[in-house]
Amino acid sequence: MQNRSKLLAEMNDRSREVFRRVVESYLDSGDPVGSRTLSRTMSEPISAATIRNVMQDLEYLGLLDSPHTSAGRIPTQLGLRMFVDGLMEVSSVSLQDREAIDATAGGNEPGIAPMFDRIGAALSGITHGASLVLTPKHEAAIRHIEFVGLGPDRALVVLVFDDGHVENRVFTPPLGHTQSSLREAANFLNALAEGRTLSELRAHMVEEVGRRRRELDEAARALVENGLAVWENRGETSERLIVRGRANLIDQAADSDLERIRTLFDDLERKRDIAEFLERAEEGEGVRIFIGSENKLFSLSGSSLVVSPYMNADRKIIGAVGVIGPTRLNYGRIVPIVDYTAQLVGRLLSGERKG
Repeated sequence: MQNRSKLLAEMNDRSREVFRRVVESYLDSGDPVGSRTLSRTMSEPISAATIRNVMQDLEYLGLLDSPHTSAGRIPTQLGLRMFVDGLMEVSSVSLQDREAIDATAGGNEPGIAPMFDRIGAALSGITHGASLVLTPKHEAAIRHIEFVGLGPDRALVVLVFDDGHVENRVFTPPLGHTQSSLREAANFLNALAEGRTLSELRAHMVEEVGRRRRELDEAARALVENGLAVWENRGETSERLIVRGRANLIDQAADSDLERIRTLFDDLERKRDIAEFLERAEEGEGVRIFIGSENKLFSLSGSSLVVSPYMNADRKIIGAVGVIGPTRLNYGRIVPIVDYTAQLVGRLLSGERKG
């Protein structure tokens, strides 16, 4: 970050303007930008030959690139990052976009799931990208836990919460489990679960298993540890991740990019490495931008992610909303949209909790 800032500061006004106009034109059209085109849009009269020299210098610095045999230039990933960090002008959310986002707060359905569905659909429709919504974990106290064997390599855990919410999750139990070990594991957890949330139960269970390790037979202990890892690990299998607008991303992709886009969605389906960018998004308040390979999840697809965490009434980060698109996203427009949406979600959830 410091090197990029230094590089930008050392560029003269002409180089900075050429660079900015190349990036803005590319983000708008997706096409390489030539020196003749730029010579007609510069703030001062500059020959195409002079602009070509400047563009070559910017290419040497790793900020621009020449695709194929084209005489035009496009920004590199480093160039896009430097533009986003230092030159991008962020617009305000338009009245039309604001009204579309605000409309997601309507509806009389019970629970918050329908609201998150509407938010995902609205973000996708407004930005013409794919939207991503990470919903909050269910943090009510647990009333009852039960394990049900479905076969040698599949089992079901039923979670009943004090507020009446019920979740059923399928997981892979340890080898050698029996109906007896399933019951023993459930009895063990139920004795610890009363009045505790899943997060609290897991922390307490780690201590308790250490103290009572000898009291449990090998299969039951493994089941307890494996079962709770399914519930609380970073890549948890519960449906907390909502993705909408996949067709938008595929429609915008070139034929050569289609397979990479499909790979991205396959990864999203399996929630592979989701935790990594969410952890980075949750490092602090505000919108984060991940361009291309800056995040492992998007390195294969060459996509960008604009994401912002949202908070509850206690100012605790409990989820995130974002937009996935090609690297030539209109960042200046999408950043405030994602930011506004995250703030709206936080207000709605805080109001619901107060109510």
